[in-house]
Amino acid sequence: MNKKTIHIIRHGETVYNKTGRIQGQGIDASLNDQGRAQGTAFFKTYQTLALDKIYVSALKRTKESVIHFINKGVPYESLTGLNEISWGDQEGKSFTPETEKRHFDVLGSWQKGDYDRVSPGGESPNQVMARQREALAHIMKQNHESEVLICMHGRAMRILLSWLLYDSLSKMESFEHTNLCRYQVNYDGNHFSLVASNDTRHLENIS
Repeated sequence: MNKKTIHIIRHGETVYNKTGRIQGQGIDASLNDQGRAQGTAFFKTYQTLALDKIYVSALKRTKESVIHFINKGVPYESLTGLNEISWGDQEGKSFTPETEKRHFDVLGSWQKGDYDRVSPGGESPNQVMARQREALAHIMKQNHESEVLICMHGRAMRILLSWLLYDSLSKMESFEHTNLCRYQVNYDGNHFSLVASNDTRHLENIS
């Protein structure tokens, strides 16, 4: 495979992020005003990148986050493999003592290495990794694309970066993220290396 520069961003803020409700894969919310401002700020900072392609998930908050690049003429493709993890029956719910206990019980199992554990009705990290591997294989075989932008989701991003860089899901929690943060991963033809982590400098002038 040819060398590739990969910018990976989380989508901008939605009302679910703002109010502390779980979105996951089953909630297809649009960006709120803050999220759109974040997308605009990101575009203003990175509009000169020589992007060959943008990849988004099938959830509209990712496409909305990069709409300025698309309107500029950068081609894009939607891949369901980039979708957020499904949180099952937790999706759309606010954090109460009960839902918080259930949620962090699942997270605790993952931190202990049980990557097959699911939130009831949802997906496991191993299941997400399997569909991400297919999506990334598709992206990487596009040898004519040397610089790409991937817009995805918080937990999905953690899963992707962990297996991509460490061939393991054990580092998931080490990848912090905020809305419209940027990671950068470079591929030299043999290995992936981390160049930028949770970069939010482009958001400094947003209140």
